[in-house]
Amino acid sequence: MSRSNLFYNDSVSDDIANHNTNNQHELAAHFASDNTVPLHSDLYEQIDQLEAIDVDDLVKLLADDGNETAITPVSMTDFFEGLAQLATMGVVEVTDIVEAIHREVILRPLGRFNERHLLNWPRGITARIYGTIRHVMLTVGKNLASVLRLYKNTLNQKTAQPLPDTLKKLVNVLNGVMGDHLVNHQNALAIPMVLYDIEGNLQCQALSGRIVILCHGLCMSHLSWQSQEHKGLGDAISQSQPDTTVLYLDYNTGRRISRSGRNFSQLLQDLVDSHPDISQIDLVGHSMGGLVSRSALFYAEQEHLDWIMRVGNLITLGAPHHGAVLERIGNHVQDVIAKLPFAGSLAKLGDMRSAGIIDLRHGSIRDADWSALEGRSVLPQDFRHPAGLPSGIKTYFVASALIETHYESKVTSFLGDGLVSVASALGEDDEEHALFVPDGHKAVFYGVSHVNLIHSRRVREQVVEWLLDNGHSDYADKPRIYSYPRSLALAL
Repeated sequence: MSRSNLFYNDSVSDDIANHNTNNQHELAAHFASDNTVPLHSDLYEQIDQLEAIDVDDLVKLLADDGNETAITPVSMTDFFEGLAQLATMGVVEVTDIVEAIHREVILRPLGRFNERHLLNWPRGITARIYGTIRHVMLTVGKNLASVLRLYKNTLNQKTAQPLPDTLKKLVNVLNGVMGDHLVNHQNALAIPMVLYDIEGNLQCQALSGRIVILCHGLCMSHLSWQSQEHKGLGDAISQSQPDTTVLYLDYNTGRRISRSGRNFSQLLQDLVDSHPDISQIDLVGHSMGGLVSRSALFYAEQEHLDWIMRVGNLITLGAPHHGAVLERIGNHVQDVIAKLPFAGSLAKLGDMRSAGIIDLRHGSIRDADWSALEGRSVLPQDFRHPAGLPSGIKTYFVASALIETHYESKVTSFLGDGLVSVASALGEDDEEHALFVPDGHKAVFYGVSHVNLIHSRRVREQVVEWLLDNGHSDYADKPRIYSYPRSLALAL
């Protein structure tokens, strides 16, 4: 198998699809093939017969076929079924990693860590032992998950026990870390994209008038908007605008952002089709949620969907419009480790992180930023495709910085809230990629971390003010807003 075939693609090829359907590992073919491999007494001859599955092969297991199989939230039965599958798949993947490191440790000191010797590794006894472990665990995992799935199907779905909030948050974290993996393996833990009402129930009521939808960020859930100390942003919006309906989007943050954007766009189209009395839709997105909202708007405009005509305001809180600092640093560290002896295989573990996390590197919201690539990556920053803001929609950007005072420096701007730089959150870049939003539509909050953007009282008050104004004031002629811990509305 060529290296290019081992690389990740966001759509599953026929070969990979058949591979997953039959639940057979690639090495299974060796059990039924040549069984006449001679045993050699010479150490070097045995090394020549060794092979390891390259860790790159693991990457294709994470491919997201783009189709969501679940349409209802994860239940308790789904939780245990998904964990059973994950547990066995975890053993398989750890086995692959150990074998890859084993191969490198053995071959590199002997000067045989090259293509010829690596291609000969599969015919050896060591590779067959690793293959047996994988084959057994895959079989056990398939059967165990099937038993739990059969048990779930025999239950009355109306009495399916929902997940407690603590487990719900855990499931969303798992989706953020390996969401595309869960979708590809049809794991019951894969979260579908759904809307919740302000009471935490699935949206099923008749809707009319103005709708505000809050979109959470990476590894978070619709529950993340609620604060234990005080009422959250959704409550503040409802109290300030009693005639407005607040909804919460819940989705798999481990999938490609552009896939989530397309799904969100279709969900909103279905929403207005089912509730034609909706007069206005406002989108408020935190972190990745801001990118998913932008992606939905981009594809709605591309596909001429009429729900976009009802969008009044877009507000993003700490969204990495031009990439996240942490993902860029992580990718750089991975590249450095890959060049170290004995660490090449270990460095490839970074490729196992979800596609959603990888998309945060440069804030990629379009399929074109990754669909033409062979590896699980995105186009470099200078080559990504522009995705401007739709006209006619009032857009507001919120950034934050960990320091509590206004201090102009490159370091402060770069570090920003610890995850996203100030410039990235405000959509500021070169002319091709810059998101042209008036300074009066931008706010920088000092002394607020990335996560606390959704809980900060100052941020909450600013968002409510923008929504209440609803585009009536001419913010374009006003200066940028700078907010400090002891000054709620200081503009410089």
